[in-house]
Amino acid sequence: MAEPYNTPPHTTPPQSPPPSSTTTTTTTNSGGNTGMAFIVGILVVVVAVLAFVMFGGDNDGGETASSPSDVNITVEGTGDAASDAGTAIESAAEAVEGAAKSATEGN
Repeated sequence: MAEPYNTPPHTTPPQSPPPSSTTTTTTTNSGGNTGMAFIVGILVVVVAVLAFVMFGGDNDGGETASSPSDVNITVEGTGDAASDAGTAIESAAEAVEGAAKSATEGN
């Protein structure tokens, strides 16, 4: 039988700690609105130019926008058609007036 007392002591090798599995992620969002600001700026400029052209543009006659001006329109060559239309309008107005009088007098 072998002598159990003469065997070298059993030792385990030193173990290293388990590897760390911690991951740190830092995300920074900056400057993401520059595209939107650029588009809004362009829209503001376009609206300002359109407003100037439509409302405050230079008048060729040298008149300001607040000064009144008369417009006279003359249509030539209408002949009897214009006088017939005038007569028809006058007779229609008289008919409406007569109907209004008879409606109010009937009560």
